[in-house]
Amino acid sequence: MLTQEQNDALTLVGPGTPAGELLRRYWYPVAAAEELTAEQPTKFVRLLGEDLVLFKDKSGRVGLLADHCSHRGASLLYGRVEERGIACAYHGWLYDGEGNILETPPERNDAIMNSVKQTAYPVQELVGLVWAYLGPAPAPVIPHYDIWVRTGGARRIEWHPVLDNNWFQTIENACDPSHAPILHQDAHSRRAKARPVNTTRGFIDDQTGFEVWEVPYGLMKKRIFRNGEEDEHPLIFPNILRVANNTHIMVPIDDTHTARIDVIFLPAKEGVPYEEGGVTVKYLPAYKDPPDRSHPHTRWTLETIAQQDHMVWETQGPIVDRSVENLADGDRGIALLRRVMRENIELVRRGGGDPLAVVRDPTHPRIDTRWDHDLNSTGGATGAGRPYGLTTGTLVPREVPNIETASTGAGSA
Repeated sequence: MLTQEQNDALTLVGPGTPAGELLRRYWYPVAAAEELTAEQPTKFVRLLGEDLVLFKDKSGRVGLLADHCSHRGASLLYGRVEERGIACAYHGWLYDGEGNILETPPERNDAIMNSVKQTAYPVQELVGLVWAYLGPAPAPVIPHYDIWVRTGGARRIEWHPVLDNNWFQTIENACDPSHAPILHQDAHSRRAKARPVNTTRGFIDDQTGFEVWEVPYGLMKKRIFRNGEEDEHPLIFPNILRVANNTHIMVPIDDTHTARIDVIFLPAKEGVPYEEGGVTVKYLPAYKDPPDRSHPHTRWTLETIAQQDHMVWETQGPIVDRSVENLADGDRGIALLRRVMRENIELVRRGGGDPLAVVRDPTHPRIDTRWDHDLNSTGGATGAGRPYGLTTGTLVPREVPNIETASTGAGSA
């Protein structure tokens, strides 16, 4: 169990908090690139407890600024985009993507233009998403993980409903191999498979062991099954779980809300036309009814693995009270994650260099997360674990031709 101070250090994400300062060293997806259009060129973004506005000006440049105008605080969400940037709807103060003030109607106020700057953050586009970085300059690169940069297929983005809970409980789940055979025993993807002997144990008896260890980009989890098979998939530190050809990206909106965005790589099949690098976006419907309420004033739909995961994360509370928990041997992956988090928080606090999985070299080799190993694993064919085959939202056959061989470049496990 943790003290309240220890729990706060791992969970709170605002500026100046221990976890918040660590998390600001990484890039986060904040929008699908297709969301910014000529008709709707702005989007409100809340990230790491900060209120921001994403916009695309008429020259095609994308910027991310603090929501409230430096003049008198009106929201820039309703600003008018121009060739040079975005103008506040209230008095027309014009900002470029770096937060520089270009005009101050009705007068030209050089003193303000030279001394005041709107908070601005770097943005980049990758795999059909706009990513933001809220940390100190210079910004690192978005790492070249195999799922995101490999060729020979297309990609799909799935945007899940916003979670009404803290980001860290979703990430602890990624280091918890014991929950899947029990929580997901009746998920729709397994209903044609074996039935559990009872609902208390689910398929846990088919899982004979597990390991969790550190790798250069995070933690690797391996499950071992009674029939001799095993699967493994990594937690890319600090907030990404890769499961087969899918990366679940958990984005800390603020202390009690989390966004989940899945980036799915779809390998090409022989004879099936596809657009190389093409991206489609799917926005998933609410998992609970009513969708704007929290436990116990709402009910979850529990047909899918994602819905079941969202239910347990939210019903733990907005922020789990870890002072009353009772960890067991099956939670040793969670204990390891917390230790790695504390070590990297302390590294940032001391100014001791870049934390885990931060990459500076824009030409670094593709990082192999052992995706091909996962592709060839059955994940417990008897139903013991989640069947970690290719996913397109539902499972598709594993025999998929034309899959590019994964690199064993920097960061391989």
